[in-house]
Amino acid sequence: MVFGMFMSILDIQIVSASLNEIQAGLSAGADEVTWVQTSYLIAEVIMIPLSGFLSRAFSTRYIYTACAGGFTLMSFLCAHATSIEQMIVFRALQGFIGGGMIPTVFASAFTVFPPSKRVIVQPIIGLVATLAPTIGPTAGGYLTDLFSWHWLFLVNVAPGIMVTLVAWFMIDFDEPELGLLKGFDWAGLLSMAVFLGALEYVLEEGPSKSWFEEDVIVYAAIASALGALVFFWRSYVSRNPIVDLRIRSGSFWAGSLFSFVLGIGLYGLTYIYPVYLARVRGDTALMIGETMFVTGMMQMISAPLVGRVMMTVDSRILLAIGFANFAISCWLMTDMTKDWDFWQMFVPQLFRGSSLMMCMVPINSIAMGALPPQEMKNASGLFNLTRNLGGAVGLAIINTFLNNRWDLHLARLHEQVSWSSDMAQQWLATFTAAFARLGSDAPLAATRQLAAYVRREALVMALSDVFLLIGVIFAAMLLLIPFVRRPPMLGAVGDGH
Repeated sequence: MVFGMFMSILDIQIVSASLNEIQAGLSAGADEVTWVQTSYLIAEVIMIPLSGFLSRAFSTRYIYTACAGGFTLMSFLCAHATSIEQMIVFRALQGFIGGGMIPTVFASAFTVFPPSKRVIVQPIIGLVATLAPTIGPTAGGYLTDLFSWHWLFLVNVAPGIMVTLVAWFMIDFDEPELGLLKGFDWAGLLSMAVFLGALEYVLEEGPSKSWFEEDVIVYAAIASALGALVFFWRSYVSRNPIVDLRIRSGSFWAGSLFSFVLGIGLYGLTYIYPVYLARVRGDTALMIGETMFVTGMMQMISAPLVGRVMMTVDSRILLAIGFANFAISCWLMTDMTKDWDFWQMFVPQLFRGSSLMMCMVPINSIAMGALPPQEMKNASGLFNLTRNLGGAVGLAIINTFLNNRWDLHLARLHEQVSWSSDMAQQWLATFTAAFARLGSDAPLAATRQLAAYVRREALVMALSDVFLLIGVIFAAMLLLIPFVRRPPMLGAVGDGH
């Protein structure tokens, strides 16, 4: 089940480094190819909270097996798509079906295993949930460089078949509750789909479309707001709501808030690091993968250690250390220059990799460690939704903030690098002499080269500002930790506090 969840989370980001190759292979436009990722995200974010209801109604065995098999089939169809329209449809179905595996795994971990066994299970799930999006773009780049973009999806087929068969024959720990289907809340389902789907679209497309300057963003935001009103109303008045929001555990909602912020950092830095390495350093997918491997290595090393430590240490202490280390990892990156390479980024990534595990595992315990079994499936969908929404909100904030700060730093640098600047004249003279030896239009080429240097320096400054912003957000969350109720320790015999 965990392996299936890994594939589903990995495929959120696996296409991000290879969109150009997919665009060329399917003869798609630049606006069309972005939907290869956006359609997956929109469909997945709808399925994640819905999966709790479905697994209660049909049982974990039937829902997980259907999701694993459907995800595998859609992966195969994505690889054999012959047009961008087919690809978008198959990707949406892949995201919708695959989204059911993620919360089902979390719920199963807390219902199947007693607290004494969660010391092993929780770190594994936490590692997968944070490692998969971290290595997604790198894995996609590798597969595309070594083979072709088709292997972004074909790589799921053999493991997906295995997961489907094992799930069907080995999952047997709950029974269907078909009575939940009586009076099915279709209005709640439709309103939830409009609310979350439109919201995801606004967050994904808003930064590139100047937000509310585009009519389509305005219409989507209005649709999301109206859908939210109906959805929340139906969640409280329906006899069998699609998503029951009446969870009274303060610890659950506190853990969900921390999960939301963790999503900002998890998906945000997974996006920002490759932007710097590719656009500033000019690194290939292989080089980016080697640099980003440090974070994944630290996650794998720290996962079992965190599980052991949580047997004797208050989870809130580990959570505080994790959020503090994540803030430190961002702060260390604020001094970055265009010359930073693997070794300059090594220590920040050590902090980042270890902190992700010290955040994820305690958050799981805080949110779900003390919930009764009958609330676990519904709560798991909500809990995992917050992390994905945090990532979507974080990427929207980061892209908007990055563009604004880039424009600001460009304006400031243009004031300094003017025609009257002695330094600018020296650079132009150097470039002109270099291009003159190549036989090109030396003055024009020199001016373009200087402009490119200015844009690069402005981008580095803007990226430093983004790291600082994320670091401040994580540091601010430390103020809330003392108010969180102490969760059960991993490995404890009972569920008492």
